[in-house]
Amino acid sequence: MSALDWIVLFGTLITIAAYGVYKTYKVNDMDGYIRGSGDMNWWTIGLSIMATQASAITFLSTPGQAYEDGMRFIQFYFGLPLAMIILSVTFLPIYYKLKVYTAYEFLETRFDLKTRTLAAFLFLVQRGLAAGITIYAPAIILSTLLNWNLTFTNIFIGLIVIVYTVSGGTKAVAITQKQQMAVMMGGMLLAGILVIYMLPVKFTDALHVAGKMEKLNVVNFEFDWADRYNFWSGMTAALFLFLSYFGTDQSQVQRYLSGSSLTQSRMGLMMNGLLKVPMQFIILFIGVMVFVFYQFFQPPVVFNKQQTEQLENSALKEDYRFLQDEFTEVFQEKNKDIQDLLKAVEAEDEAGIAMAKDGIQKKSQYQETIRNEVKDLIVRNDAAAVTRDTDYIFMRFVMDYLPKGIIGLLFAVIFSAAMSSSASEFNSLGTTTTIDMYKRSIVKNASQYHYMVSSKWFTAIWGGFAILFAIYASLFENLIQAVNLLGSLFYGTILGIFLVGFYMKWVKGHAVFIAAFISQALILLIHWKNGDSLFGIPIDIGFLWYNAIGCFFVMGFAAVLQVFLGRK
Repeated sequence: MSALDWIVLFGTLITIAAYGVYKTYKVNDMDGYIRGSGDMNWWTIGLSIMATQASAITFLSTPGQAYEDGMRFIQFYFGLPLAMIILSVTFLPIYYKLKVYTAYEFLETRFDLKTRTLAAFLFLVQRGLAAGITIYAPAIILSTLLNWNLTFTNIFIGLIVIVYTVSGGTKAVAITQKQQMAVMMGGMLLAGILVIYMLPVKFTDALHVAGKMEKLNVVNFEFDWADRYNFWSGMTAALFLFLSYFGTDQSQVQRYLSGSSLTQSRMGLMMNGLLKVPMQFIILFIGVMVFVFYQFFQPPVVFNKQQTEQLENSALKEDYRFLQDEFTEVFQEKNKDIQDLLKAVEAEDEAGIAMAKDGIQKKSQYQETIRNEVKDLIVRNDAAAVTRDTDYIFMRFVMDYLPKGIIGLLFAVIFSAAMSSSASEFNSLGTTTTIDMYKRSIVKNASQYHYMVSSKWFTAIWGGFAILFAIYASLFENLIQAVNLLGSLFYGTILGIFLVGFYMKWVKGHAVFIAAFISQALILLIHWKNGDSLFGIPIDIGFLWYNAIGCFFVMGFAAVLQVFLGRK
């Protein structure tokens, strides 16, 4: 990167963090630190909710996913607006009526202390580990692209977040997230405009190429349990995930509990419901346009430049160069088919369109075969290499083709996304540990100032834990893979507890507590046997469905157990 890019990158990040500290360093009471004094307006809440969910992987992986798989991921968000309506009508009024700091306080009011503690514990486990991955996942990619030390990158991201989050609490998180969202969406929109401007064909022709190559596959109405991204999974399985995440995950609940009124918080949730789908559509569409761009300008065989540079300096360099030349030849042949496709589309020649599409498909498959052979060489050269390069596609395009200054801005986008998600996680972990564990069961009668200071310490401790987990994450490869599923593995159980509390008034604490344990054990068992069989029944379920299954397990078992236990 150029000197200008470094100035833009560090200037953006440091300015945002410093602004957050400056605006909130005078916060010195528990209510101000945890609830932001309850004076946030709806659009600040809405932006904070969106920024919390929009992790760095959203901006790294989503364009790459569209490049490889088209627009169908957008279906994952179809249930989000409905989830926001349900939460605004049901969950939110109860939280405001009880004036809670955390969602889990409601569970003690409705059931008992052990049920509250169980739900809080499940949240701390899955969100605590996920916080480490929120740092690690982008850091491993950014360190490669910037040629930084991975440990330094983890510490750099984590420490900046810890400084302003510990300083100002919830208000600092919300204030900085407004700036971060401006950087994130402004940078992505600029990148989208530039890639469209740089295309050598008209925008309508670009859409034809994307459509004929099946990248504009926005909606799929075919029902498939194993398919995570279709209309039905988005409107049902993902709906339960969103109800769990936005309704019971403290990292989100804390965002809208800071509202100045119930109406402001509702409007913030609805803003998220209305804008999140268009936001994801834009990011995916940018990925599709990058795909079209690379149909006219030759893409790298593998997008992780560091890995191909290592091949060029290895004993396998001649094999790599041969495959590179073969890839170039196939690309040139496919480019001719794409030109034929555009001519056939303009002439409305269906036979010509079909012939061109067939040629493009065959050559695309051949290109993928060559890519796989290069990846095999990478592994032969370095057995520990991870060859999946989807996350590198967008930023490789940025570094190779966008002008100076814009490159630094796009890196600031990725760092800002990592910081915004991490800040919410550290903040909520510190709050839950303080309110639901420390204050409720360990030190019960200290001053409000003591609990505010404790919350700062717990926030810093969780931030340190996340950094350490990120630094040593490569030693726990299987655990990292499991962490990606943590939300779906635990959210269903937590949501089930809350829904029993809201709608099954006759069920008591003992029943729901036992039901939650049984449900969680069964979900973990189903995940373990997924792709195999359980009790002779074949299991092949997309992990999004774990949320709905876990939720219904808790509700069903709780009802049966309450009948068995009577009035206990």
